[in-house]
Amino acid sequence: MKRIVIFAGTTEGRELSQELSEAGISHLVCVATEYGQMTMPKQSLAEVCCGRLDLEEMKTFFREREVSLVVDATHPYATVVTEHIKEGAAALGCTYLRLLRQDGRADVEGEHLRWFFDHESCEEALGEVEGNILLTTGSKDLFRYCIREKIRKRLFVRVLPGTESIGLCEEQGICGRQILALQGPFSTELNEALIHQYGISCMVTKASGRSGGFSEKVEAAANTKIPLFVIGRPKEEKGYSYGDVKRQLEEYLGIEFPGQKKMEITLIGMGMGTEGTVTKEGEAAILQADLLLGAKRLIAPYTSKRRKAMYLPGEIVRYLNEYQRESVLGEKRRVAILFSGDSGFYSGSRKLFLALKEEIEGDIRVLPGISSISAMAAACGDSWQDAGIYSIHGKKQGEWEEEFLFYLGSHAKLFVLVSGPEDVRAMGRLLKEEGMGDVEVKVGYQLSYPDQEIKSLTLEQCETVEKPGLYVCLIYHHSAPFRQITHGWEDGVFCRDKVPMTKEEIREISICKLRLTKNALVWDVGSGTGSIAMETAALSPEISVYAIEKKNLAAELLKQNKGKFRANNVTLIVGEAPKILEELPAPTHAFIGGSGGNLKEILACLYQKNSTMRVVINAITLETMTEITEAINRFLVRDLSIVQVQVSRSKKVGGYHLMMGENPVWICSFTFEGGSHEGEES
Repeated sequence: MKRIVIFAGTTEGRELSQELSEAGISHLVCVATEYGQMTMPKQSLAEVCCGRLDLEEMKTFFREREVSLVVDATHPYATVVTEHIKEGAAALGCTYLRLLRQDGRADVEGEHLRWFFDHESCEEALGEVEGNILLTTGSKDLFRYCIREKIRKRLFVRVLPGTESIGLCEEQGICGRQILALQGPFSTELNEALIHQYGISCMVTKASGRSGGFSEKVEAAANTKIPLFVIGRPKEEKGYSYGDVKRQLEEYLGIEFPGQKKMEITLIGMGMGTEGTVTKEGEAAILQADLLLGAKRLIAPYTSKRRKAMYLPGEIVRYLNEYQRESVLGEKRRVAILFSGDSGFYSGSRKLFLALKEEIEGDIRVLPGISSISAMAAACGDSWQDAGIYSIHGKKQGEWEEEFLFYLGSHAKLFVLVSGPEDVRAMGRLLKEEGMGDVEVKVGYQLSYPDQEIKSLTLEQCETVEKPGLYVCLIYHHSAPFRQITHGWEDGVFCRDKVPMTKEEIREISICKLRLTKNALVWDVGSGTGSIAMETAALSPEISVYAIEKKNLAAELLKQNKGKFRANNVTLIVGEAPKILEELPAPTHAFIGGSGGNLKEILACLYQKNSTMRVVINAITLETMTEITEAINRFLVRDLSIVQVQVSRSKKVGGYHLMMGENPVWICSFTFEGGSHEGEES
């Protein structure tokens, strides 16, 4: 007899139990508390066992109940319980499946998040926070936050409405209105309501994944502008997704779970906001839908439909799982999810599409809409296929200026997406400060709405824009086509003093040999004045350069050159390689202009960081070249190239020009092959 037990400490565990019952499979369900027992749906084929078990009790339980397969669906933070389940299953020869909760980090981002490895470091940081604290980490770890009176008296603790949870609160001196005994799931709106009701200044949570309402907490904290302290997962777990566990159960039991209640889901780009900018195909999908999801302003006009205001992927996936279970077997429900603008242009539709593909059984399609760029181009009677596009929407001052100027310098036409009038003003100020009075700025206001306006503004007029609403800009930069698009800076443009510098012709060959790629992360080791670092960084704002230099004078010149060339994508690292390299992010490319006699060690560090990276090394002495060849022989490399370059420069003497020879330079380039190298096991 194949007896199955589910340790159901999460929503996924309860859902799996329900699906087993629907498939006609009797099974055991273990929950830790009476409240957990209450939340289990009543099912005749599921026997619910309540109570906490230590390791020996768990072994006895498996033996007496003749358990053959264990599904561990406990909470990610119940690490001790998971270890006991795993050890108990192994001792009795039971098949063990760990059901992993989907991590919610992919859905969230923001400066208001602070991550902590453990409760202790989080509690210490709370001592620096003023005001009330909303603690959503549960009752089990409550004692960790009640050690200091100055923190305990400011806590509002959200726990499950069970006697055990409330009792643990009271034991720690948390009582009365400090206890928020509530059962989830908690929407973004409910989280915000609690924050406002109790005057919360900081919220604390675990990275509990999509099903644990993590995304909703992140969104609520962002909307209310309070910090969210997050205790990260205890460790990276190995296990299976919900779908993988179901497939393994089907194979183990020789069954097929009942067919899913199919949904037809359409992600629709709603264009510029008015009904006239929705495609006919999109409009038809909306009219046929049984449920509309999206931002409140997008779904508001469709009063005859069942509607729900939400747009975060985790929130939508969880809601659709519940919605799917409401339908009868075989019924196809149509869902339309609305997005502003075009679904493929700065839209959240791609992230949601991937989440739906992973979590939801159904047919999913995406319909485009009219983007603000195509609408602006049409309103100006211009094209956009030959223009650049840049977005400062949602970015803070100081985050976009340098990159914006780079894009503007590279395009005769640049469409700019902005958050509102404040961005138009900031853009006007920046262009004025840069002396770019030759640019022409067109501003589109409330595109597609009755109060639409298209205006040509001077930079001074841009600084006076105040009217609230939706804006998009089109900037004509008539001198951009004449901007130099290759590297090849003259030596004289660099601040150099007496610090050695890679000369112009050698510099250009070396940069070419790097074979740089988009989003490259480059280490310039022994950077000197930073000539390689500055020219490399200037090729694209998407390239990141770490200029590593141990000498103070050179480091000071590096700093001056970084400021002179506004190279915000260059990071200056002062220290001796390879020791200083250990904490840096792994590079994709490296240039070594000086090694201080540590070439073998530097190459070993590079190889350890990225065993497939591209490397270029310069040498001017035979001794250094010998050191290079010996060092390279320790590694597996491909595309090895060693060239010697001798440059002569003309010098005018009287009425003649004489060619003056520079020292010959060796340029060695190669790509690590991966695999093993000397000193490592293969």
